[in-house]
Amino acid sequence: MNVDDLVAIDVHTHAEVSKDGHESLSPELLRASAKYFKDHPRPTIPEMAAYYCERRMAAVVFTVDSEHATGHPPIPNEEVAESCAEHPDVLIPFASIDPWKGRAGARQARRLVERYGVRGFKFHPSSQGMAPNDPVAYPLYEVIEELGVPALFHTGQTGIGAGVPGGGGIRLKYSNPMLVDDVAVDFPELRIILAHPSFPWQDEALAVATHKPYVYIDLSGWSPKYFPPQLIQYANTLLRDKVLFGSDYPVITPDRWLADFDKLDIRPEVRPRILKENAARLLGLAVPG
Repeated sequence: MNVDDLVAIDVHTHAEVSKDGHESLSPELLRASAKYFKDHPRPTIPEMAAYYCERRMAAVVFTVDSEHATGHPPIPNEEVAESCAEHPDVLIPFASIDPWKGRAGARQARRLVERYGVRGFKFHPSSQGMAPNDPVAYPLYEVIEELGVPALFHTGQTGIGAGVPGGGGIRLKYSNPMLVDDVAVDFPELRIILAHPSFPWQDEALAVATHKPYVYIDLSGWSPKYFPPQLIQYANTLLRDKVLFGSDYPVITPDRWLADFDKLDIRPEVRPRILKENAARLLGLAVPG
């Protein structure tokens, strides 16, 4: 991957359908998601590669393993990794392991990094039905920290389960960034990404990222025109080296995100850091320039 040739690195995109047509969500949650996010295409991973290649961008790709809480099998991590490996100039594979798998999940994480080239791990505490600081997940974090790859945690409200009675069993409280602060304390060398503007806990996310040196924030899931003022202020100043471009594709396209980002009052010297340079450093890619 030639980072110098890239316009941006999108650190947050979803593989929503497998090669055999298996969906990443259960039928009930998929219907609710389509209503909440409006209908959107669900591209295959090769289609994602073509989409990002056309835009001269790289993209981190993952699915979410929430099988314990939802009963729905995930898209296999191995398939995501192998498909991304076919497009190494544009796609960066992350994996997702249900924390309820405990030490079995830890063994799986090691195998995915060492054999399949996985570059990080995605967690969604609300849909996985577990607080990030639950000790059950600690064997998994221990291995991820040892392997030196990032852990990306969904934070804030989620559209998954929105409108379903009882939210489809999904509890928003598990995605409070302050719960991830415990993880940052207990695993001080673990690189952590807090995904999304963390409504209704934006200030908590900013506090954690400011206080803990290896905690970052990605800006996915929202159009930048809706970013709260304090997020823009911190992105321009204290967190200029720790804020990352993410779209949440295919729910939000990078085209729409970048068009709205262009209108934000972001300092010229900060823009390339957010769009590419911070992610390149975090992911261990060649740093441009």
